[in-house]
Amino acid sequence: MTYDLPDELTVECDGPIRLVTINRPAERNAVNKPLHWALANVWRQLAADREAAVVILTGAGKAFSAGGDLDWICSFLDDPVARDESIREGAEVIYEMLRFPLPVIAAVNGPAVGLGCSVAVLCDVVLMSDTAYLADPHVAVGLVAGDGGAAFWPLLTPIMRSREFLYTGDRISAATAVELGLASRTCAPEDLVGEARRLAVRLAAQPREALQGTKRIVNMYLSQALGGPMQAGFAAEVATMTSPEHRQRLGAMRSTAVTR
Repeated sequence: MTYDLPDELTVECDGPIRLVTINRPAERNAVNKPLHWALANVWRQLAADREAAVVILTGAGKAFSAGGDLDWICSFLDDPVARDESIREGAEVIYEMLRFPLPVIAAVNGPAVGLGCSVAVLCDVVLMSDTAYLADPHVAVGLVAGDGGAAFWPLLTPIMRSREFLYTGDRISAATAVELGLASRTCAPEDLVGEARRLAVRLAAQPREALQGTKRIVNMYLSQALGGPMQAGFAAEVATMTSPEHRQRLGAMRSTAVTR
C-alpha cells in the first residue's frame, strides 16, 4: 500500500508490522503544520492497509516528540483561523487514535512532550527507553492542557498524582511513568526498538478478530469517559490561546531560543 503522507511522518512496512516514525530529528520531532496533519490522517490510511496487523510508533533521532513547534504555535497568536484549525485537527488526532482498530506500540525513545506525550500515552502499549521522559507543559506556557493530559491522565493514573505533573509541567521519568500507569515498561535504549518489534511479532500472530475486538471494548471505556472532558478541554485551550499570559510566555520562550 502507498501512504499519502508528508516527509515528517514515515511508514515502513515489515510483513504485518508498520513502523511509523515521527521524522523531524533536527527539531527533536517538534510538531509543525505538516506533521500535525499527518498525525491526524495516518490512522485511517493504516486501517485501510489490509496487510497491516500491528503498528509501532517511534521518533527519529534522540526524541519521541518535543511537542509543538514554537514557530508554528507562535503563528496562532495573530491567526485565529489557523489556531481554530489546529484545535480541530488536534481533536481528530485523539479521536482517530481511539477509533483505530489495530494495536499500537509506542517505542518512546526520548522526550515525549505536550502533544507528543498525549500521542504516546494513547498507544495500547507504551515501552519507554529508561532515559526517556514524559511531560505536559501546557500550563507552564499559559494554556489549558486540553489536547489530552487533563482529560485522560486521570483515567490512567491516580488523580492526586496526575494533578501535580499537569499543574507544574514537570518531567516524568520512565520509571515513574510506569509506576503511575502512563507507560507499560522500560527498556535499555539499545533494546527499545528490538523489544517493540518482538512484541509486535507476538501480537501479529494473535487471532486478528479477537485482538481487535478486545481493543475496541477496552477503548470504549476511554471514549465514553472522554466525551465531556475532551470537548471542555479543547474549548478551554482555545480560550487560553488568546490570553496575555500565553503571549508573554511564548515571547519569553522565543527570546530564549534565539539567544541560544
